[in-house]
Order: sequence, then structure tokens, then C-alpha cells
Amino acid sequence: MSKGLLKFITCGSVDDGKSTLIGHILYDAKLIYADQEKALELDSKVGSTGGAIDYSLLLDGLMAEREQGITIDVAYRYFTTDARSFIVADTPGHEEYTRNMAVGASFADLAVILVDASQGVLVQTRRHARICSLMGIRHYVFAVNKMDLVRYSETRFNEILSDINALTEELSLPDIKVIPLSATAGDNVTGPSPNMPWYEGVPLLTYLETVDTDDNAGDGKFYMPVQRVCRPDRTFRGFQGQIEEGSISVGDTVRTLPSGETASVKSILITDRQADTAFAGQPVTIVLDREVDVSRGCVITSDENIAAYSGLDVSLLWTDDSELTAGGDYLAKLGTKLIPAVVTGIKYATDVNTGEHIPVRTVGKNGLARCSIKLSEPVPADRFALHKTLGELILIDRVTNMTAACGVVEEVYGKSDAQEKAAFTDGILHAHGDLFEEFYYDVNSYNVFHAQKINSTFRPGDEIPVRGKSFAYPDDLDVIVMRDRVAVLIRDRKVWKLVRFGEYTRDCTVPIVNGRGFAVLAKTNEDVQRFMAEYESSDEKSLPELFGKWLDFDTYRKIYISGADI
Repeated sequence: MSKGLLKFITCGSVDDGKSTLIGHILYDAKLIYADQEKALELDSKVGSTGGAIDYSLLLDGLMAEREQGITIDVAYRYFTTDARSFIVADTPGHEEYTRNMAVGASFADLAVILVDASQGVLVQTRRHARICSLMGIRHYVFAVNKMDLVRYSETRFNEILSDINALTEELSLPDIKVIPLSATAGDNVTGPSPNMPWYEGVPLLTYLETVDTDDNAGDGKFYMPVQRVCRPDRTFRGFQGQIEEGSISVGDTVRTLPSGETASVKSILITDRQADTAFAGQPVTIVLDREVDVSRGCVITSDENIAAYSGLDVSLLWTDDSELTAGGDYLAKLGTKLIPAVVTGIKYATDVNTGEHIPVRTVGKNGLARCSIKLSEPVPADRFALHKTLGELILIDRVTNMTAACGVVEEVYGKSDAQEKAAFTDGILHAHGDLFEEFYYDVNSYNVFHAQKINSTFRPGDEIPVRGKSFAYPDDLDVIVMRDRVAVLIRDRKVWKLVRFGEYTRDCTVPIVNGRGFAVLAKTNEDVQRFMAEYESSDEKSLPELFGKWLDFDTYRKIYISGADI
């Protein structure tokens, strides 16, 4: 292969010929099986094409699609030529199914936007171009289709080319190619057209086989959103995910977010094989040389510029039937993190035709808007232009569980401190705790938020803050930090000492809390040992049941009621 895999999308207005175009490519390039070819010829005879081959039937699989002659669902096709491998998403053009089109755009490196030569650039064409730009697509082919209906007129093509150039300038599209063609007749689809000698460029398939969509220089710093913590037994704890940028090697120092802890890479596994180095695009399991606070949704990185934030300015495509309003309560999916979020304001909506910013209070279905979002806690995020995976998000309706919006992060604010969690240290022993994290209930948004108030490091002899707005601890207590396997003994509000789990003995006169400040229901030393043993043998699925059995969540904790913006 002279080029790598190309993932592209076909989009445009209704009946612009998207499915027909891809079907013709597959048919002409002999990329379908003989039985598929025969079935296509038979199905075409009972359709509305007068017996001629209806190439769209290769893509339109739903009965409703074939009956209406339109695309509803996103149809993915995988094919390979001598020059390249492809994945194409054929998306619907009807406004009602714009959300389906956005799904296809989210995966693509290149967009083929079809324009009907007899109708020119339409509103839906503009909407799809804006959505593709919103989703970060940088490479575009404007396929001026149905040139046979305008008698292959160069004058008509130039009129449409002028409109496309204006749209390109308005949206600042970085890389475009305009190709006149006929998806039905096959002109400039897989081979040059004798009907348009005035066009001196290459056919569509030739362009797709040769276009370079690699926008990364390959020198980006490593980051990996954690998808899963692999813990088959007490001797192994690995963090699994796909490397989004850069490379990682055994011995490298990395930082975990949002905790801000540092560690060295102890080993790397690609599937079940040990590796010294892994690169962007590879799914890996990373084992660190020390215990750190990492779970699904966290990020492991060597990039000092990546941080955790609680506030985002985002550009959204609203896809829900109900209107978007300020104060809306959703779940935000950002990277691998799913977190409660509130839309705190709508800055403006964007006119699809002109690109004008319009002050609004609500946004309807398929509307484009710039909004402010408040997250319930700081999470790893960044501008979409800098780190794509950390800058793309969806909003999910918390009642219906439907996707309400998709969009990208334009700005970040509310940065969390790198030393976010309180730490205890005594020589070589270290323990990280969330005991002093304040929890707020915001009466305006009906959401629980938390804000870190203590980011100090405590050593033996240091006094700790046992009272806060949302917590109150006794002056004497033991803190067992499970992830660090260290117990912190506090007496008379001061750190007395740190001990390893193997050396810890329960003092029945002193209450116990875990690293998050929840009471541990262990009355005897034997209870503590059982709790520790069950934790060591637990996994992500069994942890909720374990915590429900051994922890009391409201003994020393409460929610502070707040009507103010935090």
C-alpha cells in the first residue's frame, strides 16, 4: 500500500447521489462479489430506475430506505484497491437525520460533500459542511454530481465552483478539491470522462487513493485516556487504553490526571506481549512502578500542558427534539470520562446560511451554538484543536439516555491544581487522601459539585483540618488508604505516623475512615483484615458491593447547600 487507511464520509443534501456514488465506485472497481452483483442487477429491475443498475442499493440496506429512495442510517463499507484501503460512511442527507450524519463525521479524516449540479449549494449542503468543520475534518472533496443533467456544462460548473469557494473561505476549510462527475453515468468516478474534456483533474477514486490526510508530524507528546483498569489479581494492576498521541517506553516518567501524581512506566503490554515502546494508535496496557489514583476516565501523559478543568466553552450541534436552554442538566462524555454537567449559558447560535452569530435563549434541533458548560469536578480536557480526543464531547439526556448534542471544546477554564489531593508522607511511605474535599449541592442546577480546598502535604506532627463545610472528623482517627496500602494514624488532630498495611493493628477506641473520608464498618482487627483482603481480591465490578458492605457514606460526610456559583 502506498498510502495508509483512509476513513471518509459522503454527505450533502437529500438526493444528491451519495449512495449512488459509492455504489458505482464499488461496482466499477470490481469490489463486490459475483452474487452481490447479480442481486444488484435483479433488485434494480424491480426499482424505479427503468431497469438500469441502481448503484445506491449497495448502500441502502433498510427496507424504509429502499422504499423512499433515501438514506436514513449510516452505512459503513470497507474496501481495498491496489493503492489503498478505505472505510466509507454513507450518511443521510435529510435534515431529520442530521444527528446520524454527525456520527459519521466524527470518525472521518476526509469528507466527500456532494452538490447537485442542477440545484447548486443548498442549505443542507452548508449545514453538513459546517458540521464536518466542527468535527475537525480538514480535507474535503466537493463532488459536483449529476453533470449529465446539465449537459456537462463548464459554465454551470464554474457557477457552482464560485459558491463552493465562498463557502470554503467562510468556514476556513484548509484543503479542498472540486470534481465534476456523474455518479449514475460514471463520469470522473473511477476513470476520466470523455464528456468533460475541459476538466483537467483526476477522477474521484484516483484522488482518494493518493490524497495525504496525515496532519500529525509524529512528534506530539504522549497521552492516553484510560478506558479500563485491569486487575486480574492482587499482583497486577494495569491501565488500558489507546495511545492517542506520541510514544511511551519502559522507564519513562508519566503524570496521571486529574490526581497530578507522577510515576515511572514499569512495563508495557500490547495484547499479551511485552514491549519496550508503544506508539500512537496502539491499544496497550501500561503498568506503573507505584500505586496511583487512576480509574476509567483518567489520563496518563507526559505532556505538561494537559491539565484538568471544570469549565468548558464548547461549540455544539444540538440533536435533541426538546430545546437547549441554559440550566440544562446532562451527562457529558469527554474522552473516556462520563460526568454530570450543566449548560450554564448559551453565548450565541450560528446561522447555517451566513455564519452569523445570533443571540438566543434557546436552540432547536439541528441548531449550532456556542455554550458554556460547568462540570461537576475537574476532568482532563483541552481545546479540540490541540488534543482531539480530549476536546470532543457529547451530552447525554439523564432521563432518556439519548444523545442530546455533540461538539468540541473551544476554551477551557477552572484549572485544577496539579497537587490536587491532600497527601501524607513519612520517609518512604506516602498516602493520598480526599478527606478534605468539599461537596456542594447547587440549588440552581440541582447538581452535586465538589471543590478541592486542601492541597497540602502533611507529615508527622502536622495538624490536619478535621472540620469543614461538608466534613467533620473526630480528633483521633485512623485513615486506611487502600490504593497506597498505607494507614495514617491521627491523634489529637495531628499526624502521628504512617504504617504499612502489614504492620497496622486496629485500635478499637479509634474510628477508621478510608481515603475518601467514609467510615469503615470494622469493629475488630479481624474485620479490618477481612476488609483489606476482600479489597485486594476485588475488581471494578465487585467494588460497589464491597463498599456497600464495609463503608458508611454519611457518618463524617454531608453535602453543603449552596446557591452561589462555584
